[in-house]
Amino acid sequence: MHLRISCYLSFEIAVPTPFILMLRPRSGGQQWVEKDEYKITPSTPVFEFTDHYGNLCQRLIAKPGIFSITTSADVITSDVTDQAFGAPFVEIQNLPESVLCYLLPSRYCESDFFNEMACSITDDDLAGYDQVHAITEWLRNNIQYIPGSNNEPLSAIQVNNRQFGVCKDLAHLGIALCRSLSIPARIVVGYLHQLQPMDMHAWFEAYVGNRWYTFDATQINSPCGYVALGYGRDAADVAVFNQFGLSVFPIEQKFDVQCFSSFSPDNNWT
Repeated sequence: MHLRISCYLSFEIAVPTPFILMLRPRSGGQQWVEKDEYKITPSTPVFEFTDHYGNLCQRLIAKPGIFSITTSADVITSDVTDQAFGAPFVEIQNLPESVLCYLLPSRYCESDFFNEMACSITDDDLAGYDQVHAITEWLRNNIQYIPGSNNEPLSAIQVNNRQFGVCKDLAHLGIALCRSLSIPARIVVGYLHQLQPMDMHAWFEAYVGNRWYTFDATQINSPCGYVALGYGRDAADVAVFNQFGLSVFPIEQKFDVQCFSSFSPDNNWT
């Protein structure tokens, strides 16, 4: 699937403000970035680095006035979301070192409180992929997905108590349940084709059968068209922008995903 993703963010800056952005997708096993465009207005020096989780991040200081970021990228993604019923649980001693951090409790995923609940949900399932699938189905059937119902990240405990939340909230609870069973799990933030309403999206991945698999309790069946921007332990690691100092919120923002086949070669990126 050929997708064109785009983002526009605009801020009104009162004093010089440091930002760390996470708005460039990188090529990997599930996606290939053919080309991308990144424009900052007014022109500002930018330093790009790769964080601890392999995400491409941009560091800058925004000048006072209207400050805007426009990004666009053509990305090839898989036409299907891989499933692997029966993929086995990976013993801790056999996990890659880069995966071990996704076993531990984190700020929004208090996995040390969920073992009994996770065991109850997955009691009849094979260890590994089937357990994560059961957790995802439980989330879909028991935690109401309400877009726009929450602007601040909630912890897994809070989501379980409230019984509703936005995409990252369901991901937090799914991650906590997986980690409580010693299954590595991480949050992913990015784009999803035909998401309604269109916005940034969050889902989670679990490491079973010696690779990462995608799980999304907010969507029915297994939609394709995911484009990942960032990976992390929870929402604290994958904000598309962090600013420091006086609080600054976007005065305008827009995210879009369109199938590349709907564009003619002469169309400009938005």
